[in-house]
Amino acid sequence: MKYRHAFHAGNFADVHKHVTLVALLQALVRKDKGFLFLDTHAGRGAYDLDGADARRGAEADAGIGRVLAAADAADTLEPEIATYLGVLRRLREARGRRRFYPGSPLIAAAMLRPQDRAVLVEAQPEEYVALRGELRDAVRMTVEHGDGYAGIAARLPPIERRALVLIDPPYEDPRADQLGAAVGAAEALRRLPNAVVATWYPIKLEGDAARWVAGQAAALGRPLLCSELWVRPRDSRAGLNGSGMLIANPPWQLEERMQSWLPTLHRLLDPGRPPAGGWSARMVVASAP
Repeated sequence: MKYRHAFHAGNFADVHKHVTLVALLQALVRKDKGFLFLDTHAGRGAYDLDGADARRGAEADAGIGRVLAAADAADTLEPEIATYLGVLRRLREARGRRRFYPGSPLIAAAMLRPQDRAVLVEAQPEEYVALRGELRDAVRMTVEHGDGYAGIAARLPPIERRALVLIDPPYEDPRADQLGAAVGAAEALRRLPNAVVATWYPIKLEGDAARWVAGQAAALGRPLLCSELWVRPRDSRAGLNGSGMLIANPPWQLEERMQSWLPTLHRLLDPGRPPAGGWSARMVVASAP
């Protein structure tokens, strides 16, 4: 059976990924010039957290559910987290669905300006049809059915000469998806050297994740901003222990901002005392030969 993100929608990894996406979009819209948002694995765009798939593992309860409950009691939140929760709440109100959860396409649709545009690519036919339905009234947002990596070659460089590329494969086949993500990031930067390229990756075993990150720094030949959040020990055999975002050409001050909001986000998602996991935001450079 093909990967279905509905099983995992709203979990801690989704929250980390989507707050990072919000932070990236906030940084890019500070300049008046428009940009292209390219999502290579867009999914269906929206999820029902009361649906059978989402309820099966109840992962959202320990993700967005935990964040919302804690945020309601918080006096203040960092702008990145507050904006993410604001987008979520407005979409829930507009849809009249208390357990609605937006994927990256709908978060981007809520934040892009008239001068910006998006291309959202999804390979699975059912997910593509659902995404097209979710965005049927959205302007300057193109939904495509096909290979997201091929979309990189087809859409870059854009006429705006600015782009944010989100690479978020399902990692059904970890080796194949790691390779695909690496090749996709390299192709995006070859076609548009100043593109902001954000690649999501799972942290299941510490050594595997560390080797992949180091390999990307060497292959891409530039410093990368590595944002990680984990809610279990990084070598736990439980499955998904953490979430990573590896960002080429990070916008100015993004690392400093992450060091402000990541501790708060981790505290909301991993409230044990002591916590089981941790967080990290750091620049990664290739090791000397």
